[in-house]
Amino acid sequence: MTTGKWAGPRGKWRQQLGGDERGPGCCGGGAPALPTPRPGSRDRGGHVTGAMGTALDVRVKRAGKVYRDGEILSGVVVITSKDTVQHQGISLTMEGSVNLQLSAKNVGVFEAFCNTAKPIQIINSTIEMVKPGKLPSGKTEIPFEFPLQMKGNKVLYETYHGVFVNIQYTLRCDMRRSLLAKDLTKTCEFIVHSLSQKGKLLPSPVDFTITPETLQNVKERASLPKFLIRGHLNSTNCVITQPLTGELVVESAEAAVKSIELQLVRVETCGCAEGYARDATEIQNIQIADGDVCRGLPIPIHMVFPRLFTCPTLETTNFKVEFEVNIVVLLHDDHLITENFPLKLCRM
Repeated sequence: MTTGKWAGPRGKWRQQLGGDERGPGCCGGGAPALPTPRPGSRDRGGHVTGAMGTALDVRVKRAGKVYRDGEILSGVVVITSKDTVQHQGISLTMEGSVNLQLSAKNVGVFEAFCNTAKPIQIINSTIEMVKPGKLPSGKTEIPFEFPLQMKGNKVLYETYHGVFVNIQYTLRCDMRRSLLAKDLTKTCEFIVHSLSQKGKLLPSPVDFTITPETLQNVKERASLPKFLIRGHLNSTNCVITQPLTGELVVESAEAAVKSIELQLVRVETCGCAEGYARDATEIQNIQIADGDVCRGLPIPIHMVFPRLFTCPTLETTNFKVEFEVNIVVLLHDDHLITENFPLKLCRM
């Protein structure tokens, strides 16, 4: 466990809103003109459409799209068209890969890594669903099944959407057509959960005490106001489907407390034999207290691990994904106090 004064920028969710696009006749009181789908564009339902109004879609049977190693991935490819469709074959590809990326601060430091940081292929399988021919007008459904099975000692890493490490699994359907008609492609992501860990997870409770004396990386310790904060985490070995819990008590503080927050952090390491780059970024920030809290009042700690943005702690030859939680106390005099706890996540 390490302590210190955290002075980094806070992460915030931002949403970029598009401008107001109006069609011809809006200023004159007419209805906005609806955009006409271009060849190969997507309609309002997200389906890929061709120039003649042919729509292609991939659907898996499970609503949650969650699968595990050894299971059968099944579903249907749906082709909808007003007219008969001439094609040169329809294929379905299942792909799984790990994409690694260096942060801007490390680019130029590990040129060798930049040259070798190609996607790591986990699984790749293609089936020919329909041979070249014609499809009738209307709606055509073609069922499919893919066994999610790894050969040898390979494992299916759990789906994870990070900043510098991204593990993703997709189904891609390709309808090949003649030179005069554009090929259609539709991609559908499905989620892989790692197999449950065998045995019982042993809890690892942690008690903590935060005072000016316990802080590290402090330039002017004498200028810090006096404070005493105690608490505990019920376990730093966490089941990913269960919340992180604990308790925090502000026993005393000379300066008024402005806010107390829980910050979940991902620590991603990627590289090769020439060197490794380690980057910590914020996943989520939860405020557990607002304003100058009562002294001696127990404040519950409760944090749910978000889906897709967290995964069981993972360590391989080329990359590593770890997680930490920061307890951040902000005082009214702008002093920021942080206590850091490494976490180990697993799936039971």
